[in-house]
Amino acid sequence: MVCGKLEIDILNSVWNLTEENEDRDISIQDVVDQLEQTGVKRAYTTIKTVMDRLTVKSVLVRYKVGKKFFYKAAMDKREMTLESIKVLAGQFFNGSYIDMLHFIEHECGEFLVS
Repeated sequence: MVCGKLEIDILNSVWNLTEENEDRDISIQDVVDQLEQTGVKRAYTTIKTVMDRLTVKSVLVRYKVGKKFFYKAAMDKREMTLESIKVLAGQFFNGSYIDMLHFIEHECGEFLVS
């Protein structure tokens, strides 16, 4: 699953909000507020649209309590990272993790050295 920058920002917000309490109900406003704390300012309607898109992609789950909708992540950050790596390897390296690692080492080697 490849996600855009705002989608990843939203997912990181959801993961951060549920870090202390995985049963927490996350509203769109919670995400808007969390994003603003990290310097990402977007309209409520924009965040709602993207969160609904993530629901269609089965990355978020939306449910209703009373008259209000809440969201939960369908995968944790680790699962999403692994899925993204699989997609990247499949799209650019014919599924070969070794070829992908060689590419990363060759192209990003200077960044890998601490």
